[in-house]
Amino acid sequence: MQTSVLFEANLKTTEPIVVNQGGTSSGKTVCILQVLAIKAIQEPNSIITVVGQDIPNLKRGALRDFQLYVLNEPILAEQIANYNKSERIYTFKSGSIIEFESYDNEQDARNGKRQYLFVNEAQGISYEVYKQLQLRTTKQTFIDYNPSSEFWVHEKVLTLPDSERKLLISDYRHNPFCPESIVRNIEALKDQDEQLWKVYGRGMTGKIEGLIYPSFSLIDEMPSHLERVKGLDFGFNHPTALLDVAIDTDTMSIYVDELVYESGLIPQDLIARMESVGINDIIYADAARPDTIEEIERAGFNIHKADKSVWDGIQKVKSFKIYITKRSSNVIKEMRSYKWKVDKNGKSLEEPVKFLDDAMDAMRYAVWNYTTKEELDYSW
Repeated sequence: MQTSVLFEANLKTTEPIVVNQGGTSSGKTVCILQVLAIKAIQEPNSIITVVGQDIPNLKRGALRDFQLYVLNEPILAEQIANYNKSERIYTFKSGSIIEFESYDNEQDARNGKRQYLFVNEAQGISYEVYKQLQLRTTKQTFIDYNPSSEFWVHEKVLTLPDSERKLLISDYRHNPFCPESIVRNIEALKDQDEQLWKVYGRGMTGKIEGLIYPSFSLIDEMPSHLERVKGLDFGFNHPTALLDVAIDTDTMSIYVDELVYESGLIPQDLIARMESVGINDIIYADAARPDTIEEIERAGFNIHKADKSVWDGIQKVKSFKIYITKRSSNVIKEMRSYKWKVDKNGKSLEEPVKFLDDAMDAMRYAVWNYTTKEELDYSW
């Protein structure tokens, strides 16, 4: 198997709770999933539960990582006896299962027992849900997260005695498979922003100040009565971000839902994703990729080059109350770290830090271009 030192560290821990606090691209999620697959093989008839904030997040995150990276290892893939796609349950030849689940509340979490538990991206899961799951886990619990700020893990778990929990802090240097382009992007933070470097470059707990959008609210679903517009920011090593945005100029509110947030997409892949979610609205896309815009337009989508005005676009977005669907985990993550640059004296500059900004750019394209179009139409 292709593994890392972080895999070895997680595999060898004996404490009942293993906390993986890590910077971006440290490989912590894949390492934990590899460990759980090994345990499923070596410990027959085990029940292993991987928990995410909701099912869409699991499908885009831990479940996809399991399928792409863990089952990419023949030694592990050949041990799978069956996969129930609708229930998201892998059954191993040993009789063990790995199930990918989400729980709406603590009452839901009271059902079922297991030997192993993995709480993925723990900021998105309440302490009450975690506690009910952990109480029904007989052997070991794994937790992972990016430490952009303190939350219940710091208050309730890391305060336990050392014999009850293990803290593993990792960053991209622990991941030998991290692409060089991503390494360069992370290391650029050293000269851009000390706070973001501490959190995402070194995996240390931070408190990010100077956020561009310091407040937003979470919603369950997008409103159905408002006209929609889409924002699209292209990437390859960076994620391609496609957002659904509803704008209410009467209440000065915008509503945002994450449709696509994925690295490594070529235009044909992106078109397939867009067709699968059924897009009929106007799309404002990153003007730096005219060839891709033309290809998407030829596929039948109403796509236009976006005016990429950064300062004006940010100020327009800031004039609205922002609502984000709970399932939009990557949008939420970017909102919590998207901040202004500062000079050497700590003075805020009128320019955002270029890091974890793909969804933020897509949101700005949609809001700025749609509202500017409306204002121009009205004036004319």
